[in-house]
Amino acid sequence: MGGLFGAVSRDDCIVDLFFGTDYHSHLGTKRGGLCVYDGYGGFNRSIHNIENSPFRTKFENEIGNMVGKMGIGSISDGEPQPLNVFSRQGHFAIGTVGRINNKEQLVQELIRTGCHQFMAMSSGEINNTELAAALISSGRDLVDGIRYAQDKVEGSLTMLVLTPKGLYAARDKFGRTPMIIGEKEGSICAASESFSFINLGYQTAKELGPGEVVFVTESGYETVQEPREEMHICTFLWTYFGYVTTTYEGQNVEQVRYRNGAGLARADIADNGGVPLDVDYVAGVPDSGTAHALGYAAESKIPYSRPLIKYTPTWPRSFMPPNQTGRELIAKMKLVPVRQIIENKKFVLVDDSIVRGTQLSGTAQFLKENNAKEIHVRSACPPIMYPCKYLNFSRSVSDRELISRRVIEELEGSVPDEATLARYADEDSKENARMVEEIQKKLDFDDLRFHKLSGMKEAVGISPCKLCTYCWDGRG
Repeated sequence: MGGLFGAVSRDDCIVDLFFGTDYHSHLGTKRGGLCVYDGYGGFNRSIHNIENSPFRTKFENEIGNMVGKMGIGSISDGEPQPLNVFSRQGHFAIGTVGRINNKEQLVQELIRTGCHQFMAMSSGEINNTELAAALISSGRDLVDGIRYAQDKVEGSLTMLVLTPKGLYAARDKFGRTPMIIGEKEGSICAASESFSFINLGYQTAKELGPGEVVFVTESGYETVQEPREEMHICTFLWTYFGYVTTTYEGQNVEQVRYRNGAGLARADIADNGGVPLDVDYVAGVPDSGTAHALGYAAESKIPYSRPLIKYTPTWPRSFMPPNQTGRELIAKMKLVPVRQIIENKKFVLVDDSIVRGTQLSGTAQFLKENNAKEIHVRSACPPIMYPCKYLNFSRSVSDRELISRRVIEELEGSVPDEATLARYADEDSKENARMVEEIQKKLDFDDLRFHKLSGMKEAVGISPCKLCTYCWDGRG
């Protein structure tokens, strides 16, 4: 996915920039970058690969050489950024979060109108952030250019644009990803994650609305483009992406996950004749399943336990390796069993979601190999029916890599059309029940339940019409 952090200060901002950017490391695993403006006409930029080393280790020796009162930082799952740009709008640096689905069309339009070239990355692809900068440079001024870029991009585009005069923070036109302003004496910051500036002494001052653009200087901030009415914020921010201490639209991630798990427990109790399941413990798949599991345990009165402990000192995140075999191996090596807890016990095992299903199936089998008696799996969200087309979540996942789509194709004997998918997505349909039963068999669980979409949206706690639920029901 990716995350952004920017700071403007009366004094040097590099320490805040370093730690604020680092606090977004859970949102991306490929590249990290910093860029500061030194006040004398110069931008000082550094970008590193962070696939096998944390952000801090790559930048802690460089920040002593980076000086400036304004700067932006980026954590990315894709292209190198921030970028330095010379254009008709002047010299600026830019970092982006989002996805551009109509890239080829936009490149051809820009070339026809006078943009003569784009630099290709080592993959052969054009850098999304460079394309966003080219779109911005087509505007009458920076604000007009930012709005133009927001309108032209199919997908999503949230950005920070650093100029010699100040910092522009712009949220995607449908607010799919967040952008929050923090404030303390002498400094103002802009961040994707609200928790990223708490320990730096900032207080949340403003959360940008959809399409809103705010201009930040050391003396304050002002809205230079008003927010739009329509919002489709990504629901997965609360279910999986977001760090547990962050807050979006007034709703804290940890609390939402806790409520979500409680809703799962109520559904189980209702379907089990008004009593909790006959199991010994509730457990969460570390780490994003933990809060959901705690909510389930509290509601069901079934004790919470940790049969698998995540070994964090050395292992990177499980989805970093480029191939599935590597991801599965690291996922297993990170989890160390507590056999004294597992032996001959029955568990409700809660995870944030089921995408391919391979890692969760491996985790359940790992418990069985250590003599667990039964594993009842609960997903904190419905079956994922569509790869995300708005953000980078599951961007490398094709339709058929989704366990739900593979099962539907097998049940139907052909690639399903939209009407067929709609029937399987209907949580009260016989097709949905068949799909869940087949997923349970294929992944070799003793029992499987997915949370209902209505229950998940209720747990989030904002108006359901403001939530993007495309990956579950095809409605973005």
